[in-house]
Amino acid sequence: MRSTLLPGSPRRRGNGRRGGFLWVSGLAVLAAVIGLAAAGPPFVGQLGDLIFDAYQRIQPRKAANAPVTIVDIDEASIAKIGQWPWPRTEIAELVDRLGSLGAAAIAFDMVFPEADRTSPSRAIAALERAGATVAVPAGANLDNDAALGRAFARNPVVAGIAISNETQAHLPPPKAGFAFGGADPKSYLPSFRGGVSNLQVLDESAAGLGFFSFPLSGDGVVRSLPLVANAGGQLYPALSVEALRLAQGAGSFVVRSTGASGEAGTGRPAMTALKVGALAMPTGPDGQFRVYYSGLPDLKTIPAAALLASGETAPLRSSVEGHIVLIGTSAVGLRDLVATPFQQAVPGVRVHAEIIDQILGQEFLVRPDWAYGAEILFAVMFGLIILIVEWRTGALVSGSAALALVALTLGISWLAFSHGHLLINPIIPVGSVLAIFAVTMPVLLLMADREKRFIRGAFAHYLSPTLVERLADNATALQLGGETRELTILFSDIRGFTSLSENLDPDALTRLLNDFLTPATDVLLKSEATIDKYIGDAIMAFWNAPLDIADHPRKACLAALRMLEAVDAVNSKAGAAIRVGIGLHTGPCCVGNLGSAQRFSYSAIGDSVNVASRVESLTKQYGVSILVTEETRSAAAELAFLEADRVRVVGRQEPVAVHVLVGDAEYAGTPAFAGLLALHRQFLACYRRAEIDEAQAALAEARRGKTPALDGLYNLYAQRLAAMKLMPPDKEWDGVFAAEKK
Repeated sequence: MRSTLLPGSPRRRGNGRRGGFLWVSGLAVLAAVIGLAAAGPPFVGQLGDLIFDAYQRIQPRKAANAPVTIVDIDEASIAKIGQWPWPRTEIAELVDRLGSLGAAAIAFDMVFPEADRTSPSRAIAALERAGATVAVPAGANLDNDAALGRAFARNPVVAGIAISNETQAHLPPPKAGFAFGGADPKSYLPSFRGGVSNLQVLDESAAGLGFFSFPLSGDGVVRSLPLVANAGGQLYPALSVEALRLAQGAGSFVVRSTGASGEAGTGRPAMTALKVGALAMPTGPDGQFRVYYSGLPDLKTIPAAALLASGETAPLRSSVEGHIVLIGTSAVGLRDLVATPFQQAVPGVRVHAEIIDQILGQEFLVRPDWAYGAEILFAVMFGLIILIVEWRTGALVSGSAALALVALTLGISWLAFSHGHLLINPIIPVGSVLAIFAVTMPVLLLMADREKRFIRGAFAHYLSPTLVERLADNATALQLGGETRELTILFSDIRGFTSLSENLDPDALTRLLNDFLTPATDVLLKSEATIDKYIGDAIMAFWNAPLDIADHPRKACLAALRMLEAVDAVNSKAGAAIRVGIGLHTGPCCVGNLGSAQRFSYSAIGDSVNVASRVESLTKQYGVSILVTEETRSAAAELAFLEADRVRVVGRQEPVAVHVLVGDAEYAGTPAFAGLLALHRQFLACYRRAEIDEAQAALAEARRGKTPALDGLYNLYAQRLAAMKLMPPDKEWDGVFAAEKK
């Protein structure tokens, strides 16, 4: 049974404010996080990129060892051949040599936008302007750029271009065609105003044309690049895929986009994949391709100077024949170094090699179109979970739960990456959990502190300091509005208090009363009792509420024995003759914050409370200090008990067995108590069979033990037996005593 909290209960108001604030503030934070995520702030993607970079470092792509070779214009080559730019005839010789070695495609990760100043034709023109006459043999190759153009034309060359919004310079027409279904890619791909291209003779002579420029990211790390770009109203392929087209002998690219056959629509048109020859690769909506780095530990690299100087073709042929050859530079002075998730400075040409190796190995990183919805779902779900945990538990558990949810989110993201190469950004769910925890927990801690202060103030007079702290630390165990619990209830009363009050002045009476109540209260609090109330000289206390108290019947009995010791100490100190009666009963009670909306206290009510009160009153009639019911005795059976009687108390039809508590477990184990117990049981058995003579004899034998605590009880039975001898009981007599007053 649980009753409703009283309207004025501070606990009810505190819990309502606490729970209400938690859910209102928590849901508001969750809505703000979702709204912020929907706005697409750059930092969400940037933080996600850093996490995906870490994933790549933990589990890099396994290199496909594709037929890709780099011809490196390195520091040593520049030192040997001369300052860059080299004469175009040197570049032409490089191209022809690669062509003769069987290169499938030769792609330049550089652009030649200006005429070669070392061309003989330029030197002759300068001499002629100075008045010199120069004889030139017929058919002489005087233009280095034209020589390079002819080399381009003789070999499968992809000329590199740079696309940019920093210039509106016109770009040459692309070499490859683009086939697409649905919307024209130029209608949805990001548009660049122009770019930087090669000399016309070079672009026209090349078999392919591809851009090598990397789009700038916030931190300068190259993680992705578009495979197709719209520049000046024309579509251009990236250098890497153009080299793949040329190596396969394909004539065009196929662009797959939403709205086309077999592709799901997502609202606006978007690119989903690019196909060239037999190879297909997924892209993002804007044609972005995510690079999954391997580090290419076995990438073949040939210094340009070594290629030009070598007369040996066999070792070089194995590295060039059938390979896509990328010509680039690692020289620091030429500034073609970029940052990747693996390294801070990598030659840009190696990134193009990574892309080609990745495409040929068909191992891709994909951000599925459902990823954003899944991230929002996780954010909502985990946000609600942390709110529920905060609502039901404390700060320590909530903090542990928040860390567990963060770890779970990262774990899901990592598993998606490591097992499916899926990019699921954990930032939104993690942000949801941390934001909710960060906003709600400090205030909840303040409210919990106020709650603890309330509990300490409310229960400081009821419970021992140890129990008060336990209750403050575990306020969820408290039900102030009313609950049914098994309690052990104690009532104590000073015998003859009315006579004492008549013979003492008010000050002396108050001192005497306080001299008893103070040590008695200390005993009760040390035994983990809850002090219910003081009624003049009487005390009501109980065990097992508001906190669970293990072995509470036994603790209550021992507390009663110690209260008698405290009375003896008071009598010895004050020269008084105080006697107390204590009644104990164990049973179910309704316990909680009882009273009115204006005034209330923590108390217990119910039939068990009434029984305990009646038992305490019986101590006067039986002349003993402590009486307990059968329910209490059976739960503390190791103590020294003697059955006093079976009594039909006022207000109950069923008789109550009451027992005298005469000592602790140590006394219960002595031979003296064992003998007394046997004689006492023999006496009661004769008494209940109305065997008067035998009962008197057994009683006389028991009284020889001279147990002062039983003098009053045995005097009472002696009187009863004498009365029974004069007027024997009838045949219906059951040995139960009927109490006529409370």
